Amino acid sequence: MSNRPWNFYPGPGAMPLPVLERVQRDLINYNGSGLSIMEFSHRSDEVVSLIHDTLENLRRLMALPSDYELAMMQGGGTQQFTMIALNFAEKRGPVDYINTGYWTQKAIQEAKIVGCDVHIAASSEENNHTRLPSNTEINVRDDARYLHICSNNTVYGTQWHSFPDVMPPTIVDMSSDILSRKMDYGRFGCIYAHAQKTVGTAGVTIAAVRKDMLERVPDGLPSLLDYRNHINKHSNYHTPPVFAIYMVNMSLQWLEQDIGGVANMEAINDEKAKHLYEFLDESTLFKCPVDRQSRSVMNVVFDTTNKELTEDVIKRAKEAGIVGINGHRERGGLRASLYNAVSVEAVKALVEFLAQYERKLN
Repeated sequence: MSNRPWNFYPGPGAMPLPVLERVQRDLINYNGSGLSIMEFSHRSDEVVSLIHDTLENLRRLMALPSDYELAMMQGGGTQQFTMIALNFAEKRGPVDYINTGYWTQKAIQEAKIVGCDVHIAASSEENNHTRLPSNTEINVRDDARYLHICSNNTVYGTQWHSFPDVMPPTIVDMSSDILSRKMDYGRFGCIYAHAQKTVGTAGVTIAAVRKDMLERVPDGLPSLLDYRNHINKHSNYHTPPVFAIYMVNMSLQWLEQDIGGVANMEAINDEKAKHLYEFLDESTLFKCPVDRQSRSVMNVVFDTTNKELTEDVIKRAKEAGIVGINGHRERGGLRASLYNAVSVEAVKALVEFLAQYERKLN
């Protein structure tokens, strides 16, 4: 489908075309059943098998150690902010957070709402979130129940390339870079990620929890906010988001069978980001303000000299078949999201458009 726009939306983001073509068939006739995937009962053998296969594919691609539980649930990353504090803070005790922008601030606010003793162990606010804190700038309390961070910051275009080395269990929001690179998931107490950026579409959230963390979960939590219920019922505690889970499974199959696994995906993602950053660093019109050591491979933010010019770039890009490059409302500017399904060809098309725009302006 050569007429498809080049899609750089930040989430929900681009989906692999082979996945969409498979979905197109399954919408009417799933696995030869004569029914759509959206028509089965969540207690049917078909859906139970789908959930099982998706969890197994996740575990294998993540190389997740055996002492971790996996679950899929609704509510997005925002619900996870509340669940993390309710499940793991142990009597609303001291919890530490690193503030690296918009989404970590949301997580901090939710922890405060449920009554936790919240401490900001480090922050990038002073540099307008253009550089992540170094290890020497992180001050974690000895009695902190956990340290919460966001691995990739979609709004400001920063990403942890090496993670803080701290004593409390680290809980990581990986909503925008899960399975985009090789990762030792076994070093974290819990990771969570909504699916609509790198591994699927909106509607389902993935959580991997180390078993010892589950010993902290207090009794008496609202049932949907207790990780144990989702884990013990194999992600089928209540009617699950079947279609969203199906989309995750299709994306995982594409990642493994078409791409060749996470290591290959990481190499492709690095190539995409390198191509765009090299152009921006040489450009006289477009500038990336993010510290080179903190730059995200997933979300590249950049600016022009003024708001009117930025708006014109977005308009001209859309006319050229390039969509989704406007920055987040919190930051403004421009942003290209280079999630797994975004091709090298798409990034080359974006760079060529930006280069032509700059040449015409000069």
